[in-house]
Formats: sequence, structure tokens, C-alpha cells
Amino acid sequence: MTALPEWMRPPRLEGWLADDLDRLPEAPRHTELIDGALVFMMSPQRAWHSRMIFALRMNLTAQAPSGVLIDSEMTIRLDDHNRPEPDVLATTAQYDPDRTWYAPEDVSLVIEVVSPESAHRDRTVKLTKYAQAGIRHYWRVEDEGDTTAVHVYELDDATGAYAPTGIFREELRVTMPFQIELDVPGLIA
Repeated sequence: MTALPEWMRPPRLEGWLADDLDRLPEAPRHTELIDGALVFMMSPQRAWHSRMIFALRMNLTAQAPSGVLIDSEMTIRLDDHNRPEPDVLATTAQYDPDRTWYAPEDVSLVIEVVSPESAHRDRTVKLTKYAQAGIRHYWRVEDEGDTTAVHVYELDDATGAYAPTGIFREELRVTMPFQIELDVPGLIA
């Protein structure tokens, strides 16, 4: 067994903190912080996953109203111990070239494109954490083999949890967080 590099050792007993991610230049790309633990995306990314992220980002950018930016590969600082990186997000934060994360109050939509490695986190852990942080809309995109399914959720203020509002395999039409229309099968063409 190979010894861990020094940078991988948590700096304190309670684990890593959100601000520590900005001081880990040796960490692999797409490193997330979940409950004070570093999560690395170590398996190779599938072409479906990469193309879906690109298609969603391009389609949402084309439909986003003024003042809403669509981004990817950026973390959201939910609290001191959680800084997940959704695949795509919609934000109202002003552009800052030095930004390394977004605050949850500036994010209106997070989208997770599920891969085998991230399935549990995307379906349960992140679903709960994004809701607890008050992010209004959550989409989970699943590869069902011969079709794609987009599971759409909206934050229920009474429970503080996400309520499912639809599963879309053909045409997705929603009015929140802004007017969006997607040809789901056409996202991967």
C-alpha cells in the first residue's frame, strides 16, 4: 500500500472545511467536499455524461433570462463542511473571474447528471443537502439505456424538502426557475 500524500490528510479532527478546497492545488479536478470529506471523481467520464452536461448548458444558456448565468464545474458552498459540485447550475451571482464557488442563495437550479460512481450521492445525499441549503430547484438526469429521464424537483417550503414535479423523457416544459423547453431525446443526438 502506498502512503497518502501529505496534502490528502485532513488538517483537523472534524475533517476538511469548505475554504480548504481553495488551498488544495494538488487535488484532482472535480473534487467535492461532502460532510467534511473530500470526494474525488476517479473513474473515467462516459461520453453520455459529458455530452449531456454540454447540451444542458448550451440549451439553458440560450433560454436563460437576462441576469441568469448557466455554469458548470463550480462548487456551491452550502456550509462549512459541504461544497458539492453540481454538473450544471443557474445563478444570479455577478460574474467574478476569481470566483471558486457560489453561495446557495445565488443559485436557483442545480442539475446532477447521474453516473454509476455518483448515483447514490446524486439521488439521496445531494438531494437532501441542496434542499436544506434552500436551493429552489433540483434536476436529476438519468441514462435509462435507450432513453434519458429528467427528474424535476421543487423545494416545498412547508417541509424544507424537495417535492417531485415530473419525470420527463420526451419534451420538458417548465416555468420555474424560468421558462425552459427541452427536447429530452434531442439532448444527445
